[in-house]
Amino acid sequence: MRKKEAHILIVDDDEDILFSARVWLKKFFTEVSCLSQPKNILKFLSEQQVDTVLLDMNFRKGFENGQDGLYWMNEIRTLEPQLPIILMTAYGEVELAVEALKNGASDFILKPWNNEKLYASVNLAADISRKNKKLNQWENVSVKTNQYQLETASFAMQEVMEQITKVAPTDANVLLLGENGTGKYVLAEYLHELSERKSQPFVHIDLGSLSENLFEAELFGYKKGAFTDANQDYSGKIENAQNGTVFLDEIGNLPLHLQTKLLSLIQNRKLTRIGENKERTLDVRFIFATNENLKKAVSENRFRKDLYYRINTVELQIPSLRERLEDIPTLADYFLEKYKQKYHKADLALNKSLVNELTTYSWPGNIRELDHCIERSVILSNEKNLKLLMPQDEESDKPIINLNIEEMEEILIKKALKKHRGNISLAAEDLGLSRAALYRRMEKFEL
Repeated sequence: MRKKEAHILIVDDDEDILFSARVWLKKFFTEVSCLSQPKNILKFLSEQQVDTVLLDMNFRKGFENGQDGLYWMNEIRTLEPQLPIILMTAYGEVELAVEALKNGASDFILKPWNNEKLYASVNLAADISRKNKKLNQWENVSVKTNQYQLETASFAMQEVMEQITKVAPTDANVLLLGENGTGKYVLAEYLHELSERKSQPFVHIDLGSLSENLFEAELFGYKKGAFTDANQDYSGKIENAQNGTVFLDEIGNLPLHLQTKLLSLIQNRKLTRIGENKERTLDVRFIFATNENLKKAVSENRFRKDLYYRINTVELQIPSLRERLEDIPTLADYFLEKYKQKYHKADLALNKSLVNELTTYSWPGNIRELDHCIERSVILSNEKNLKLLMPQDEESDKPIINLNIEEMEEILIKKALKKHRGNISLAAEDLGLSRAALYRRMEKFEL
């Protein structure tokens, strides 16, 4: 019989009880630990990951009312609210069992126990623990849609796809480089789907959308009470990807002090939440992406050299849409079918002249801009004839005649993005904004 991957902790002041319980349970579970002093429980739990606690209810001589067990159970639940706890006692009163279960015990066992009953109770508790961890893990996890167009006629893109199929089955760190809108998210998810971790979480973390004061808390999590408003323990986004894949988008936005922490995490595979001393072992695969020139950032001391070499075990340069014009007809057809269904306009079609018009534009916003262009065109076309609304026809190219501040801000952002062909860093510099500030405004105007 294969042992279940679970860590069981037994707490009892009777060494004979500890020995017999450990010998029996060790047959079924990979790790069984024992403590004879309840005062050591919290320290043990802060240092070890435990799936179930088997806890005696009486530790003080002359006291047989079970209050010791209830006290320590509440202490454990303060530290680990979802950890299953099985209480055991030699003094079996119905009222005590009811009180224990009402206070959150997962089960109540009488000593001397029946071995089969003990195994069944611990096994069920371990299953509950694993399900709780899985539910917590899937919080903030990206929903995989797989609704993407991955066919390509471009030689440059074919080379990228071939490299992806080679690196995907490994656990090598991958750095995706490319302009905004070239499909780095899609390719990161595709890497995950081709990997051995495909049945585990895929967690996308957009570092460009996080304010600097939230970076550490969102990435690494925190302990209850670590700072104001930390009302409960919080497992960070990286921890939620356990056994799966973490996609750190816009890695160039990571502040220097957190670059050091991330480097340590990648090297040692151990994570510590804010406010905790406990190290948690991490098993994840990392994929990184940026549209920034990281070599330049390294030379300007904005990005750690050792982190740069750590994250680009395999570096993939994603071509821009203007470098793969032969894919525009296929991509346009894909987006057209998508939005014909969404907006119930089944008769719309792209003729040759419309396709030619699409291929004459430089697409500074790449595939994302093409997507938005086709959606806009479908929305504003009648039932039978597709009216192609190319980006150069947008109001960003019209003379400024309205002095409304918000509308002018939107126009200026569009002009800057077009001028710099979708390069966020250059557009932000031109506008006198930080990258984060520009991202917030782009989100506001849905650009």
